Amino acid sequence: MAKVTAKYVCTSCGYQSAKPLGRCPSCQAWNSFVEEATAGGTGKARMGGGYGGIVGGKLTPLSTVGRREEPRLPSGIPELDRVLGGGLVAGSVTLIGGEPGIGKSTLLLQVADRLATQGHSVLYVAGEESLEQIRLRADRLGVGAEIGLTRDTRAEHIAALMNEHKPALCIVDSIQTVTVDVEGAPGGVAQVREGTALLTRAAKETGTATVLVGHVTKEGTVAGPKVMEHIVDTTVFLETVGAFRLLRSVKNRFGQAGELGVFEMRGEGLVAVENPSAAFLAERPVGVPGSVVAATIDGQRPMLLEVQALAAKTPYPNPRRVVVGLDPRRVDVVLAVLERRLDLTLGGLDVYVNLAGGLKVPDPGLDLPVALAVYSAVVGRALPGNVAVFGEVGLAGEVRSTQGALRRAQEATRAGYHELIVPPGLEGREGVRSVEEAVGLVWRRPA
Repeated sequence: MAKVTAKYVCTSCGYQSAKPLGRCPSCQAWNSFVEEATAGGTGKARMGGGYGGIVGGKLTPLSTVGRREEPRLPSGIPELDRVLGGGLVAGSVTLIGGEPGIGKSTLLLQVADRLATQGHSVLYVAGEESLEQIRLRADRLGVGAEIGLTRDTRAEHIAALMNEHKPALCIVDSIQTVTVDVEGAPGGVAQVREGTALLTRAAKETGTATVLVGHVTKEGTVAGPKVMEHIVDTTVFLETVGAFRLLRSVKNRFGQAGELGVFEMRGEGLVAVENPSAAFLAERPVGVPGSVVAATIDGQRPMLLEVQALAAKTPYPNPRRVVVGLDPRRVDVVLAVLERRLDLTLGGLDVYVNLAGGLKVPDPGLDLPVALAVYSAVVGRALPGNVAVFGEVGLAGEVRSTQGALRRAQEATRAGYHELIVPPGLEGREGVRSVEEAVGLVWRRPA
């Protein structure tokens, strides 16, 4: 008879321990361990002394495996399809996380409506809301297509519905409400892990594209065991940035991770922003010192953002350095380069640097825009209105090449910024080799 032992599992990240711990050594969460019973095998098997006569299965050489293009189902929302790599894949499982009220359920109900309107069968599992609440949201969003709803959150019953109706899309809102026939409260580590595994098997067997809504912790990660993110095929997060919602993929087995979709929340639901560069630059003041248009890449998406800088005489013994949306350490390096290589006096000035729009972009290619913005703010001269900038700055004041230079340049040109200040090596562009050269190039032109 198998011996039943106990282990303790962190509900935040899935870390396992033989005894309860006050603080998880993996994710640093406090009081997050719960007890979980496990049935151990025989001592002989655990020690590697034999496998009871079990014969291994057949191996398949890689060269004999055929190639197959996974069929995709367009969601009807181009920005979502971009993040997913072209649409929903039949039999795939996607996990979407985000803060409460950010618009996860709204977005998925819109997707369900688009697919149902095209004649596809859709199953919506409502674990957190009543069917009447979903109907109210559907009326507000103008959803008129026929969608199959259920409040049954037992994983075995959901799998049976998928097997019976073979829907093109199954939405489970949320995975933390799904229950399975194992010990533990709903939303616990064992329930979430086993529920995700069972629904994933059902999705593969029925060819149903399945989307699981996941709660997030205060740190911004999906609540539940980390193994859940390993089981699913795609993981995306919905986040708020100013007036916009950003949908970001962090894992995608059927496409490129790091893709970014931009939405705006309106009365009719989440509306895709087809030109994020124009949206983020819509309120940029023209002809103001300290404002620079920067060509950056967030994830895999090129876009134009405004870098703002302000320099003011400090009343304090130690000048302030305030940075919003950028890496403060990189900004400190750029300020040191300006003082040492260009003899720009910053010792008696408070310097404020901001990436307008609310985005946080850890891009080395924003170094040169920061340098020109700060220089512009200190000397009181604005950059020409048709100039876009990108490039990494080294400690010697040199301008280095950056990732995706060609895509940055193409995005800037598409948006109407034909004068580019870029690192050397970009085809068709002369490029600047130092910050000093970039400053001279900008202010030799007529303002």
